[in-house]
Amino acid sequence: MSLTLAIVGRPNVGKSTLFNRLVGKRLALVDDQPGVTRDLREGEGRLGDLRFTVVDTAGLEEATDDSLQGRMRRLTERAVDMADVCLFMIDARAGVTPTDELFAEILRKRSDHVILAANKAEGSAADAGVIEAYALGLGEPVRLSAEHGEGLNDLYSQLMPVADRMAEEAERIAPETDVDLDEDEAAEEGAAPAITAAKPLQVAVVGRPNAGKSTLINKILGEERLLTGPEAGITRDAISLRIDWKGTPMRVFDTAGMRKKAKVQEKLEKLSVSDGLRAVKFAEVVVVLLDAAIPFEQQDLRIADLAEREGRAVVVAVNKWDIEDSKQEKLRDLKEAFNRLLPQLRGAPLITVSAKTGRGLDRLHDAILRAHDVWNRRVTTAALNRWLTAMLEQHPPPAPAGRRIKLRYMTQAKTRPPGFVVMCSQPDKMPESYTRYLVNGLREDFDMPGTPIRLTMRGQGDKNPYKGKKKAGPSKLRKHLKGRA
Repeated sequence: MSLTLAIVGRPNVGKSTLFNRLVGKRLALVDDQPGVTRDLREGEGRLGDLRFTVVDTAGLEEATDDSLQGRMRRLTERAVDMADVCLFMIDARAGVTPTDELFAEILRKRSDHVILAANKAEGSAADAGVIEAYALGLGEPVRLSAEHGEGLNDLYSQLMPVADRMAEEAERIAPETDVDLDEDEAAEEGAAPAITAAKPLQVAVVGRPNAGKSTLINKILGEERLLTGPEAGITRDAISLRIDWKGTPMRVFDTAGMRKKAKVQEKLEKLSVSDGLRAVKFAEVVVVLLDAAIPFEQQDLRIADLAEREGRAVVVAVNKWDIEDSKQEKLRDLKEAFNRLLPQLRGAPLITVSAKTGRGLDRLHDAILRAHDVWNRRVTTAALNRWLTAMLEQHPPPAPAGRRIKLRYMTQAKTRPPGFVVMCSQPDKMPESYTRYLVNGLREDFDMPGTPIRLTMRGQGDKNPYKGKKKAGPSKLRKHLKGRA
């Protein structure tokens, strides 16, 4: 049983900085302005030999209505209820505020284990704030500096007794089992790697602001895990969640909405977008979510093209389908626009969904699995070369300067995405149009719709070894033979 530690406190007291310190990576966005974190972010923390789950939460606000701050507070309170230990952080330099006193009272009622931490406590300027922290009635404060890594040994000393007690309880109630959990089975050569709990399918959901990405993931989860609302740009961090969707282990990344680059001026939004781009690079399948009211805007096309250039399998999902009136006519227009505007993703699945009602989620699940399977597709060399011969007979390659380009041999060099190498003469003179002809043929004949395909032309290595060398005359030949004698 793993210990869960929730870091809570007012905005801008250093919760995300400590979270990054505990997980050993810069996962959470950090900035000087308050209120950067809005969603719950989980990570695997470590302190010495202690391993635990650490949760970064939004700053506690006094709002209790349905405003954005009120929804953020409810999400944080939910994390407090779920956590085994709450680390309540205050700013030692600012001292104890009335808001700190209010939330200390709430934590005493809602959490069994509360650790008080006075952050930003480096130097003598924080001494007064550390002394004030005793008045909160939560015991002796741990003097921390998340920025510089000071005081972590004291935090370890506070966490270890709780972890030991939980381990003892888990051993006492754990049933004995002799089930063999060995999952290492011989994978069939050429098949896609098995999706297991240890290696879940990585899926990133991307799109413009207010397309419904967080709402969609909440519907898949079956709970309000991510912060949603009518405001655009609520999500800032790229939040990853482990889920079991219809028996398929997945890690789903909820990303911040991506606006046009010219409109992204604030530093925080730039950090959010770069975090989302990093999630695309780590993903295996990218779900590009469109708004049915305004689909295939210029920014949607850029986002889909970005996923293709990164070599990810792409699924296009059109959200808010429940409010469409003429669905058949709209779907026909969507497919026509998709084929016309995104030819590089020809054949990629186009799924209509409703994140609000849950309609179309089964088809989205099946499309993600099929896209992942095609992304891992491997074709034998013999089949490729038989196919290449037929393609050459149907449409021979061009002959620049009167010399026909010869395509001699083809093989698949990699998967994820499928990458092919063609050995040929004059590879630098092969026109882009003929490469597209071969790529489109690969998609149709080997059933690889939508996935990015990389095709590389490579020159032959059997060049004349004597090319460029001077011919030896009779005198040089006689000297050579005399030297050997």
